[in-house]
Amino acid sequence: MGRLLAIDYGTKRVGLAVTDPMQMFATALTTVASHELMPYLKDYCSRETVEQFVLGEPKTLKNEPSESAQKINEFAVYLQRSFPLIPVHRVDERFTSAIASQTIAMSGMGKLKRQEKGRIDQISAVLILQTYLAQIQA
Repeated sequence: MGRLLAIDYGTKRVGLAVTDPMQMFATALTTVASHELMPYLKDYCSRETVEQFVLGEPKTLKNEPSESAQKINEFAVYLQRSFPLIPVHRVDERFTSAIASQTIAMSGMGKLKRQEKGRIDQISAVLILQTYLAQIQA
């Protein structure tokens, strides 16, 4: 089995999370600058077997595409063209940033570490991946 890799895409930063090879656990991988994402993914996929990408899909409270949906859709097309053998799945990412912020606040981390925005992006990617794992295991 290969890993599942979740992407919390943003125009400045991208949070990444990955499963173990048995696809049981989701863990934070890293945060990269958006312009460094594709080289990072190409390098990662050359070292690890990635079976699927799981891309966060931003929606409003009314279950409609959010303002950033167009950028995400463009990225999804680019990702699929760059990795044609790896399927791209979309997962509703509403509330992931808020839940990630709460998780960090409750973790007991020092104030400076809690303020690192990259941590929120990574935890959001973990939440996206956990949501997907729950969907496919149900």
